[in-house]
Amino acid sequence: MEKMKIAVVGLGYVGLPLSLQFARSGVTVLGLDIDTNKVDSLNQGKSYIKHITAESIAEAVRAGTFSSSTDFSRVKEVQAVIICVPTPLNKNREPDISYIIETGKAMARHLQKGTLVVLESTTYPGTTDEDLREVLEIGSGLEAGKDFHLAFSPEREDPGNPDSKVASIPKVVGGYTPACLEKAKALYSKAIKTLVPVSSCRAAEATKLLENTFRGVNIALVNELKVVYSAMGIDVWEVINAAKTKPFGFMAFYPGPGLGGHCIPIDPFYLTWKAREYGQNTRFIELAGEINTAMPEHVIHCVADALNERKKSVNGSKVLILGLAYKPNVDDERESPSYVLMELLQARGGQVAYYDPYVPVIRPTREHAHWTGTKSVEWNKETISSYDLVLIATNHANVDYKQLAEWSQCIVDTRNAMVGIPTKPGQVTKA
Repeated sequence: MEKMKIAVVGLGYVGLPLSLQFARSGVTVLGLDIDTNKVDSLNQGKSYIKHITAESIAEAVRAGTFSSSTDFSRVKEVQAVIICVPTPLNKNREPDISYIIETGKAMARHLQKGTLVVLESTTYPGTTDEDLREVLEIGSGLEAGKDFHLAFSPEREDPGNPDSKVASIPKVVGGYTPACLEKAKALYSKAIKTLVPVSSCRAAEATKLLENTFRGVNIALVNELKVVYSAMGIDVWEVINAAKTKPFGFMAFYPGPGLGGHCIPIDPFYLTWKAREYGQNTRFIELAGEINTAMPEHVIHCVADALNERKKSVNGSKVLILGLAYKPNVDDERESPSYVLMELLQARGGQVAYYDPYVPVIRPTREHAHWTGTKSVEWNKETISSYDLVLIATNHANVDYKQLAEWSQCIVDTRNAMVGIPTKPGQVTKA
């Protein structure tokens, strides 16, 4: 029996682990990406993502189950194409599905009859069966649901969680037609243990938006309570830890300096934007977005107050951001609130640097290009003690917080990282 061959478009934090899981499952995978450096690196068995080992890539390359290319004409070689490309917001905070559309155009003229196309990129309901379908049909001359199959299956990645494995995370799948759904189920069943079929592409798209909107709204709630409880002299972290002992009816969410990552700060805006097309208001979601977006300003006020206690101002002070990645123990700094904090401090005259063991050099980003090439400072007493204030934005587990307490003059902690660490009176401010 001939081995199945698929293409995965977009070899980032979603596409690469998915590719390797299919490769381990006996499927031949062709990775497609527009980044030549990324493709060359992968074909040499090298990794550029912290939690994906070079050996896992090299093993798949040696076995002939995984290879990479920038040639989209090779779509004609495969039986299925899975699209895992970015879906950011534009400068007006509106959905930007240009990466999906351009991918569709690039592959459409090479699409063969019977091929399955699955979109995994998080987006608003209707993207798959309207926008992507139209591009594929126009470019290929084929009809979706008749000549080729079309489906949506939202990515579910949890970087930094060692217990999170691609194969064991249940996979939601929705098809353009019942036959499309069956094709998609047959594909994913080769690599994923549990499938969750839904009635349509739109239901699958809406599922992903619900998951991340749920997180965004609840994070906004604890962020708001953090400010309220602080005014009352109550530690919100203590309250959350007490509340989560309840074995039913409560799920713990934690405050922070703002939202980060490629999902939670973005996905709710996809839903609110699409809702307006149907004349629907999403006041609850938009309010949560406002609260979360305001968190960096709140943190900067706390920084200013902490410096004022030492008869210093932000203007002229040296401030070190501890943690550039958007969450602990990963090297992914996309949409990280640390960038916003750095820019707010700089705008107030602060001299800003950062330390992150997982991000030694800042890579090019769409929104913060002027930080590209900036290097993390060294972790030693002389360096850390030279800063007027250290702002903990991300609580990486491999940071020695006891050393931080010994070396630093003043700490503003947005992640409760200093709890249980011996500190000097007045040294630490929670924000």
